[in-house]
Amino acid sequence: MPDRKPGPSVKDDELYEELRDEGNSKEKSARIANAAANTSRSDVGAKGGQQSPYEDWTKDELADRAAELGIEGRSSMSKNELIDALRSH
Repeated sequence: MPDRKPGPSVKDDELYEELRDEGNSKEKSARIANAAANTSRSDVGAKGGQQSPYEDWTKDELADRAAELGIEGRSSMSKNELIDALRSH
């Protein structure tokens, strides 16, 4: 198989390729690889870490995070709905 490069937006190329080889779509593989890369960083993603509570985020920041996670319907959600969707994702 030729050496595939997923593109600059994918943060964990190896995980992305493993997921693609398993038959996952490009979009799903990229989402999972990026989420895994984000949670492996010590400054974000860990419980009790440096991340501020969602209530302190702006609606735009919440919508951007929802987009990273692929949450559907985020554009029409209120700030509280975005917070609930992110917490239950």
